[in-house]
Amino acid sequence: MDTSSRIAVVEDDPDVSRMMVSCMTEHGFEVTPAANGRDLDRVMSSEKIDLVILDVGLPGEDGLSICRRLRGKSSVPIIMVTGRGSDTDRIVGLEIGADDYLPKPFNPRELVARVKAVMRRSAMAERQQADTARVMMFEGWKLDLARRQLFDPDGQPRSLTSGEFNILAIFCNNPRKVLSRDELLDQLHGRAAAVFDRSVDVQISRLRRKIETRTKDPSFIKTIRYGGYFFTPQVTVIHDN
Repeated sequence: MDTSSRIAVVEDDPDVSRMMVSCMTEHGFEVTPAANGRDLDRVMSSEKIDLVILDVGLPGEDGLSICRRLRGKSSVPIIMVTGRGSDTDRIVGLEIGADDYLPKPFNPRELVARVKAVMRRSAMAERQQADTARVMMFEGWKLDLARRQLFDPDGQPRSLTSGEFNILAIFCNNPRKVLSRDELLDQLHGRAAAVFDRSVDVQISRLRRKIETRTKDPSFIKTIRYGGYFFTPQVTVIHDN
């Protein structure tokens, strides 16, 4: 991994911001601080940012809102940090597209480790996308991996959150195979997010509402008692040559 990658640190507390900037700089990263969403917008419009460390409790537009807005236009990896202890906030952060979530106070070395892990997973995902199929078909539905877009059997685009898209891509890559929550979490967020197992259930519930005819008796994504989830359709892979 190239540690000369540029990171944006969005934190309104000057002491915490200096600590994070110093820590990441010491480990070879180039770091640009931002105090709020407006500062981040200016940074991202003028620099290539490879990862965003985003505080949830910002004044004005909070971190969750910024994360949701970023995900509407960018796939840049995002690590959220917060002093809030609510699992609900953490789950929401992951659902709207954060790649990892770190509660305060945290050990600076753990932050560095998580940054490196998220960037490794991001680089691996890009390589896999370049080397594998661009489009996957199931029951008339089309999942375009390159454009990160889902089309229904009538050819109409269906809106998915980043988390919903990632889960559907995992299912399409593992059709007719039981996937446990731990396996899904590992592929979605890595081991650091393993405590947030309920986020998988919530995202799958939302995904079902978008692709299933009968959500109370789903035909595509079956729940396996004590096992996890099972994606029933046959998947056809179309390579982009």
